[in-house]
Amino acid sequence: MSLWNDDRVGAIISATGGDFMAEILDKIDFEAIKKSEPKWYQGYSDNTNLTLLLPTLCDIASIYGQNVKDYGMANLYGNLTNSFEIMQGKEITQNSLEKYEIPDWDKERDAFAGYDLTEPVIWKNLKGEEKISFRGRSIGGCFDCVVNLMGTRFDKMKDYIEKYKEDGIVWFLEVFEMSTPAFYINLWKMKNAGLFEHCKGIMFGRPLFVREDYETSYEETLKQFFKDMDIPVIYDVDCGHVSPQLPIVTGAILEVESSNGKGTIKNIFE
Repeated sequence: MSLWNDDRVGAIISATGGDFMAEILDKIDFEAIKKSEPKWYQGYSDNTNLTLLLPTLCDIASIYGQNVKDYGMANLYGNLTNSFEIMQGKEITQNSLEKYEIPDWDKERDAFAGYDLTEPVIWKNLKGEEKISFRGRSIGGCFDCVVNLMGTRFDKMKDYIEKYKEDGIVWFLEVFEMSTPAFYINLWKMKNAGLFEHCKGIMFGRPLFVREDYETSYEETLKQFFKDMDIPVIYDVDCGHVSPQLPIVTGAILEVESSNGKGTIKNIFE
């Protein structure tokens, strides 16, 4: 709140996430934020507690993107500078990345080094569509956090969806840690809470820790859940805990396309 209330601060980029970050919500004055001059907040993982709530509670857009420690690398990767373009109000079109890195939590990263990019990025259209394109008002973040917020006094997601139903809704979600049964049931909870109403499309980022219980894979779980739903779904998108990720504006209009393993995301401020 002190950073938000400081007129010298134009943007806040989080240092990190954390499993207990939700506890700060009891100390955030969202009514005061709603009445204040908007500023950018950026972070990912448990920062969903703010990147999701600023738009849904205060109608202030936020950026679901890398935490500040990634900005220590000597040569900033394009996804990092994209955030600065967005913060300047530019409606940029971001292309899917070429490669991503395999997370190694036991390895000490050189603070000035770049990403260790080894794996090819391939966006996948869930039902094998040759091309997917959709447009709508964005909402989303770390799926684990979205589920945790559901049903709390901070949960105004349904109100947000109804407010912007004429725009249509675009969800972006990424799993930090879930079993495949929990992943399925949490999707079921979202559906039956009405959170997929007016949905024009969904992007799922590359998941980090997914335990494939009952020999059911993450991909099979997605296909099984959405098989009878008329919502286009793209997965393995550059979003989430597997770096690098594209910064995604929560609260903006997104235009999304995916074909031949590649895609684009354009943010539009309306």
